[in-house]
Amino acid sequence: MEKQELHPDTWVDRYADYLYRYALTRVNDEELARDLVQETFIAGLQSMGNFQGRASERTWLVAILKRKVIDHYRRANTHKGRAEVRMDFGTGGEEQESWLEGQVADPESLRENDAIENAELGLAIERCLSRLPERHARVFTLKSIQGWDTEDICKELGVNPSNVWVIIHRARTALMECLGSQWLT
Repeated sequence: MEKQELHPDTWVDRYADYLYRYALTRVNDEELARDLVQETFIAGLQSMGNFQGRASERTWLVAILKRKVIDHYRRANTHKGRAEVRMDFGTGGEEQESWLEGQVADPESLRENDAIENAELGLAIERCLSRLPERHARVFTLKSIQGWDTEDICKELGVNPSNVWVIIHRARTALMECLGSQWLT
């Protein structure tokens, strides 16, 4: 797979409308959606050095935006204490993300007092991932943790898009079952 490069001078023209629509469907507030897109571009500029080129520019920006949306809801739900907030983005497909992937994808966005709990969760996820069939673990890691596009996963592993989503569904189910017995109890 060809390593992707960032071109921040084209982000607004190429991705602003898509990111805005994406954010708007998740927060249902036009001004907040615009703010989240701006925050996404700023965070993208600040973390350009972390971009490894394994995902497309748009996928990388969407991953940042997803974390911004999650952070928004975390801040909005702080009065609820340490209650778990599960968010499903969209009705499935490319844009679906669950609480589990949100935790794995951005451990730095968690509150400071959750650092120990997050480290324990990370170890539990690693243990549970190691128990999955190799292909399931690979597809889940590429899609949910590293943020690859479905198309890139299909090319890399020689599978079709429906197979990718079946594998991800099975991996999520197995991981949640494993986490339920390994970490959540």
